[in-house]
Amino acid sequence: MATFANSSFDTAIYATSRPTYPSSLFDFIFQYHERNEGARWDRAVDLGCGTGQATVELARFKRVTGVDPSSKMIEVAQGTLKNTPESTGQYEYIQANAESLTFLEDSSVDLVIAAQACHWFDWNKMWPELARVLRKNGSAAFWIYSEFRFTRYPSLTQNINAYSQGIDPLHSVGPYWQQPGRSILENHLVEVPDGNEAVPGAFTDFERVFFTGDHYPSLPSSRSVILHKKMTWDDLLSYLNTWSSLHTFRQHNPTDAENPRGDVALRFWKDLKEGAEREDGRAVEGHDEVDIEWPVAMIMVKRA
Repeated sequence: MATFANSSFDTAIYATSRPTYPSSLFDFIFQYHERNEGARWDRAVDLGCGTGQATVELARFKRVTGVDPSSKMIEVAQGTLKNTPESTGQYEYIQANAESLTFLEDSSVDLVIAAQACHWFDWNKMWPELARVLRKNGSAAFWIYSEFRFTRYPSLTQNINAYSQGIDPLHSVGPYWQQPGRSILENHLVEVPDGNEAVPGAFTDFERVFFTGDHYPSLPSSRSVILHKKMTWDDLLSYLNTWSSLHTFRQHNPTDAENPRGDVALRFWKDLKEGAEREDGRAVEGHDEVDIEWPVAMIMVKRA
C-alpha cells in the first residue's frame, strides 16, 4: 500500500492507534489449523505484517516471519523486537511483497496469515505462491476489519459511512482510498476468488467467515463481532488520523486545515461527539471513553 511507504506517514501513531486483535481470533485460527491430522507448528508467516501487531501472536510456532513491502513498517517492527527483553530469535522481519516470497522454500510453511492486508494482494499471483510455500495440510487465514461502529450509538453509522465512503471530495475521504483494495475491504473480501480457480486442486476447506454481527445482514451466517476496543474520544481522533485516505486528502486539499472548525477529520470527529451528546443528553469530553467495534471478514484455506 503506497501511502504507508511515504516519508510523511507516521508509523508510530499507526502502531499505537489501531485496534488490537483478540486472543479469541487467533484461537479460532489455531483450531482451524489443528483440524487435520499432521498439523505442524514449525513455521508461520505474516504477510503485510505492518508493525508486527499480529506477528507476535504466532508464538506457538518455532519460527515466525513478518513480511511487509514497506521499509518503514519493517523498521518499526524490528525496533520493537530489539526492545523486547524476552526475544529469543523466534521472530524475524523481511521486506518483501506477499506475492513473491523468494526467501521461502517450497512446502516450508505451516501457517500463513494476513491481518488487514489481503485486500491489496494480487490474487492471481498470491494463490500460486501460497500453494508453493505451504506444506501439505498447512493453513492460511486472511482477515480484514471494515468500517468502525459505535456499540452504543448505531444512529451514527450513517455519519461514518458518509465520511468514509462518500463522494464529496471536500468533505469526505471516500474518493481518496486506494482502489480496488478499499472496495474489496468494504465488501468483506467477497471478490477474492477461491484459490482453486487459480491453482486447480491445490486447496481444501475454503471458508469465508464473517464476524460482522447485525451490521451487514446480507452477509451469510454472520457471527458476533469479536473486535472491540474501549477508547477515549481523543484516542478515536488519533485513530482517524491513521487513515491512508486522510493522508491523501490532505495532500490534495492543503488549505482544508484553515477551516474554522478544523480539518476534515477533526470536523467529522466533532460531529460524532455532538451526535453522542444528543443521545446521552450530556457533554462529551475528549477524555471520556467510548466503545468501538469493527466487523471482521476472514478467508481460511488448507493446502491439499
